[in-house]
Amino acid sequence: MREPQRRPSRASWIRAGLAFVSLGELIVGVWALFLPKSFYTDFPSSGRDWVSALGPYDEHLVRDVGELNLAFGVLLASAAVVLGRRLVQVSLLAYLVYTVPHFSFHLTQTHAFSVADNLAQLVSLGFQIVLPVFILSGISLRHSGSRKANEG
Repeated sequence: MREPQRRPSRASWIRAGLAFVSLGELIVGVWALFLPKSFYTDFPSSGRDWVSALGPYDEHLVRDVGELNLAFGVLLASAAVVLGRRLVQVSLLAYLVYTVPHFSFHLTQTHAFSVADNLAQLVSLGFQIVLPVFILSGISLRHSGSRKANEG
């Protein structure tokens, strides 16, 4: 007899979404913090100039961006591991405070990029908003009496 297939739980989807978002932040954070000139000239990949197209190089500013992204990566990865409801909510809300203005800025800076680069930037930055909102919507905001619902 064949065992029935189990569907991933809501917690598994939330954990996977948080891990995905945190991985992107960790990669950007490490790159900008430890290789700021490379990040400035090559982000998001060699031959692309999404950062350098918008202004002169400032090592301090690029490293600060790296530190910020690294901090968010650690926070979001911690939320994925712990999966406490409040930690997940606060982490994603704080992340949205960062990503929504970042997306809005890029909506106004389309003059510096090709159509393909604008599309790639806006889709990737938009995804940084849509995925956290989707995860937040999957978290039960109801306050139940169970211990598990009150964790975090």
